This record gives sequence, structure tokens and C-alpha cells, in this order.
Amino acid sequence: MELREIGKTGEKIPVVGMGTWAMGNSTGEQRREEIKALQRGIELGMNFIDTAEVYGHGKSESLVGDAIKEYRDDVFLATKVAPENFAYDDVIRSCETSIQRLGVKFVDLYQLHWPSPRIRIQETMRAMEELVATGKTRYIGVSNFSVEQTMQAQESLPRSEVVSNQMRYSITSRSIEADVLPFCRKEKITVIAYSPLDTGKIPISRIPKDMLARYEMTPAQLMLNWVTYQDPVVAIPKAGRIPHIEENARSIDMRISQADYEALSKKFQ
Repeated sequence: MELREIGKTGEKIPVVGMGTWAMGNSTGEQRREEIKALQRGIELGMNFIDTAEVYGHGKSESLVGDAIKEYRDDVFLATKVAPENFAYDDVIRSCETSIQRLGVKFVDLYQLHWPSPRIRIQETMRAMEELVATGKTRYIGVSNFSVEQTMQAQESLPRSEVVSNQMRYSITSRSIEADVLPFCRKEKITVIAYSPLDTGKIPISRIPKDMLARYEMTPAQLMLNWVTYQDPVVAIPKAGRIPHIEENARSIDMRISQADYEALSKKFQ
């Protein structure tokens, strides 16, 4: 699995990880299948797992915790705090609760899920730095933040850095290319692309068949290859089923050429 540095940390994570939105609400066989899918992804090198306290009202974190019990040392684990919990004490409490649900001692990346119009970013980031100081998270990230909001977040961290911004990004959803992506590239902030397969709405009819044949890829694999083609992007497609996990893991076995990357980009402008 290809690796890419997260932020300016010197630490590398897989360019294709696993997202867990809409996972964790299941029971019985479906829950076991989701756990096995996450474990299969870890075995294939997709050991970056992203979740959030709001996913399934905490059930996604519990699912991830069950899946990684035997793999914790091999997993780069990320979760997110919801904006209604951005007050200082609430951030601390949310992180501690997430850690308990995940069954771990700390998370590798703790992210602000969306900007808050109600709570000053300075208060929130003071709590985030406290979490770093106490060893409850190693790194700080944001999600769905504009350039200006990311700058404000960074300016509110006297001792730490924003290492990532999780944004919706795919070949069919490219609004971040106007400003967020260039800014993150310049500042060496990793873009974590969620919904890289456009929530399953893969535009099969628009993807050149000759390109699929040339690289022996499925449309989903070509989309993941495209979205992670350049720094500073990594992707977290949903990880609910083993066949999808195995398909995703093979998406970057071979890189498409620069010419094909540019042709595909132009086709979906």
C-alpha cells in the first residue's frame, strides 16, 4: 500500500484508508461482516480508520473498537467531535468518551467535524491542545473547514499544528480544487477525501472504457486512483463489505499516467 505523510508530522499513513459513516447500527451477521471487513482492510495495509462520535450515535466507534482489539498497534485511528460539543469541557469529555467506546488509550487524530458558528475557535483549540498535552490524541485535524476557518484554527494553536482537513472530494465533486486544495498543498496539510466514490454514485457510463482496460481497473478503482493521484490527498472510502475492501486495496497497485490523469480530470470538469 502506498503511504503518504500526514501533515508535517513525519508519520506516513496509507493513501487509501477506511471510512465508517453509516456503520455500526447493524446487529448479528451484518455487524460481524462489518468487523471482518475492517480487519481485512488492516491486513491489506489500509490501516487508517476514520470514524466520528455522531456516526450511529457512538455505535460506529464501538464497532471500530471491536474490530481493532487485536490490531491497535497497527492502526492509525481517527475520530471526530461534533460542533455542538466544541466548548472546552465538552471537547475533553467527548474525546474521553470516544476513547472509551473505541477501547483504546488514545486516538492518533482528533478532528473538529464541522465549523461551529456558536463557539469561538480559540476555546475549542485550547481544549484540543490540552488533549495533545495529556496524551489523549497525537494530532489535531479539522473537517469541512474553509481556507479562512483553517487559518483561524491554526492561529489558535500556539504549540500544535493542524495536520489535516477532511473534505468531500471525488472526480465528480471537486469544489475544493478552487481554494482549499491549493492552500492545503502549500501549507502541507493533508486532505482526507471523504465520499471519494461519491457515496456509491459511480459515473460508470462517463469513465473511458479504454482506460479501464488499459489499467485493468474497475470504475471505483480508477476513481480512487484519480483522487489520490497527487499530494496532499488520501481517501477514506466506506469499509462495510470485504469485496469492496479488497477492490479498494488494489486501486493503486499501478498509478495511471499523468496524461490519463489530466484527460480524466478534463472529462469531469
